Amino acid sequence: MYYSQNLKKNKNIQHCFFSRRNGTSTGIYKSLNCGLGSNDNKINIKKNLDIVSKQFKIDSKQLIFMNQTHSNKVVMVKNDNLTKIQSDAMITVNDNIALCVLTADCVPILLFEENKKIIGCIHAGWKGAVEGIIKNTINAIKEIGGNIEKIFASVGPCIDQKNYEVKDDFYLRFLEKSKKNESFFLRNSKNGLNFDLRGYVNKNLKDLGIIKIDNISVDSFTMKNEYFSHRRAKKLGENDYGRCISVIKKIVK
Repeated sequence: MYYSQNLKKNKNIQHCFFSRRNGTSTGIYKSLNCGLGSNDNKINIKKNLDIVSKQFKIDSKQLIFMNQTHSNKVVMVKNDNLTKIQSDAMITVNDNIALCVLTADCVPILLFEENKKIIGCIHAGWKGAVEGIIKNTINAIKEIGGNIEKIFASVGPCIDQKNYEVKDDFYLRFLEKSKKNESFFLRNSKNGLNFDLRGYVNKNLKDLGIIKIDNISVDSFTMKNEYFSHRRAKKLGENDYGRCISVIKKIVK
């Protein structure tokens, strides 16, 4: 389990970036696989979600998930009893639910605005990031009265640049958005390109005026025993992969 030092200081919220350890799944899903969309045994996934919810002293039904499609869609969650939300980011002021994001190389971002007590989470893969998922989420927080200067953002474990090789069309898509994006790419020894997803996400947050940012600097690709990785699974020829969960919840006073 990993924690943001900034978020941990705030007594109004609970949060955690869970690793893949201390769960019940086996094989390629070992062990805390929370990926409802994976081909893992559904009973084991349910047990894993019970382990997660126990850490927050809530029922697993209070864990709110997204159907993540690498979009730039943000949803304001108001109700308690919900099925999967169609989005890649959520915000809420509801005390009774915990917002969850699932990742296996993409970036989980947890947010807290301390004035209005707004919590949020973002699934930031490259597609969502380049299409504005972070900007849309910050704007959604502002629309319900949040103050940019009061937002804490924690960028969780994700794939490191040295392990994120991409093709030229990927590179050109980013350059179409801004020539400045070239700084997030490096030529490797094979004359390929490696992309700095974490750096790109941090730059997005800073450009939006977020100054209270910290990072859980864990490379999901390299840390095999700590984190699931889509790219690592593909390289190993595995037909599926688990997902780690990151969670944030307001504390009921």
